[in-house]
Amino acid sequence: MSDDPTEDHSYSEGEGFDEPYEGFDLDPPELEVDPEEVDPVDSRALTDLLDRRQVPRDRVDAEELLDVGLAYMQINRFEQATDTLERVAQVTDDPLLEQEARVNKGAAHARLEEYDAAVGAYREALRIDDKSEHAATAETNLAYALWESGRTEQALEHAERAVEVDPRFGQAWYNRGFFLAERGLHEDAVNCFDNAIRLDFRTPEVLEEKAAALEALGRDEDAEDLAEEAEELRKRAEQELVERQRE
Repeated sequence: MSDDPTEDHSYSEGEGFDEPYEGFDLDPPELEVDPEEVDPVDSRALTDLLDRRQVPRDRVDAEELLDVGLAYMQINRFEQATDTLERVAQVTDDPLLEQEARVNKGAAHARLEEYDAAVGAYREALRIDDKSEHAATAETNLAYALWESGRTEQALEHAERAVEVDPRFGQAWYNRGFFLAERGLHEDAVNCFDNAIRLDFRTPEVLEEKAAALEALGRDEDAEDLAEEAEELRKRAEQELVERQRE
């Protein structure tokens, strides 16, 4: 996996905002926030207002609130994201939307390195439905959070489940390969990395982990070629990021 554990917890991108985009608004009109009652710079004002005892469920658009939580994720305000996503889970009557909110809440906790809280959120998501479209992501993220918590045996179990739930989920194969390599099962790990790559999950991290596994198997030349490709991909990604920032 990457050196930065925050990259290994997937979260949704949401449906986005209408064009033209006029900026991130913490006070959606349907909440009717009174500026005389709420400090506009209070970062917790939104989630406080969304307490079930204060706002009727039918006055909250859970899908739009989910987008607010995801927007918090995108600007690295993870504490606010956890609060907002928990409110989504509380107010929605849609089990799939609740599950998505809890998976994303787990990812926000993971970004804060609150791995026990992340594990709890992922487990809650899987209790809702362990075979839905969000289940593989929940299993994959849960595996990594467990690994970070030192529960490596459980981590591999959930990495296996992620692949079973969605065999076409590239990141799940990558995670499974990583955990197998950690246990010295390098041949099996290489097969997992190959599956991830075939499923278009060809990232520098995948190539680097496969290179390390190949090196452990004595295939030094193949390992060196992959390491060079990984470095080239990383440089290309960095250049694209610089170009986007200039735009």
